[in-house]
Amino acid sequence: MATTTGRAARLAAAVVALASIACAAADDFPWLDALDAGSGVKESGERLIALPHGLHALEPDSESAALVSVAVHGWASRGYEWVYPMQTLNASDDENTAMWFYRWNDKGCPGPAAAALIEFLGEARFAGKRLRLIGHSYGGVLVAMAAQLWATAEPLEVHAVAAPLAGVGSRCSYETPNALPPGVAWFEWRTRHELDGAFRAMPVDPQAVKIAGATVTRLPETYRGRRLGHNWSISWVADTLAGRTPEP
Repeated sequence: MATTTGRAARLAAAVVALASIACAAADDFPWLDALDAGSGVKESGERLIALPHGLHALEPDSESAALVSVAVHGWASRGYEWVYPMQTLNASDDENTAMWFYRWNDKGCPGPAAAALIEFLGEARFAGKRLRLIGHSYGGVLVAMAAQLWATAEPLEVHAVAAPLAGVGSRCSYETPNALPPGVAWFEWRTRHELDGAFRAMPVDPQAVKIAGATVTRLPETYRGRRLGHNWSISWVADTLAGRTPEP
């Protein structure tokens, strides 16, 4: 009897331990409403970038949303530049929305990650939903490649923010799109070449391309009283898409 009781106690303890681990993992997951856009933004960014490669829902009830927004980070991202924009976009839309974060190998070429993203979006859980991709910097190149692979009747809204769409060097296979498939609504948000820390040393603005049907917006020089540079660009775009007037 004592042996049986001991085994039962050990089993119960193991169940409690496993439950505690699961709860800790759930608490540690970077749910959108738990991220800090203020003093803890750097830590929140670290939690985002610590996610494994793949497409991650940042809200527990994401499957039922009518609008799916996918944030695609750029090269060597630290994640923090996405916290305020994602929370702003998700809180402001009238529809039942969900925010997803696409963690990809930004040290490699964007082509394979773009193809994988299209496969993710082709899953049944995304059928019939309004899809919106927002790619920043190198992530903007990725969403441009993904847009060219779009081959369904469903509409796709694509936003390339501070993205070097003119090219990514000779190491990766990439061609600047001059047109996009039917059903793709294309938006470019370009920083000021001379103010963007990622581009200002380049003799030619890598954002300057011509894509048929594109809606192009040149961002202002300042935002919230500061130079509107590379990472701030996402916040400015998020304010605009949310219907807010960005602070100059």
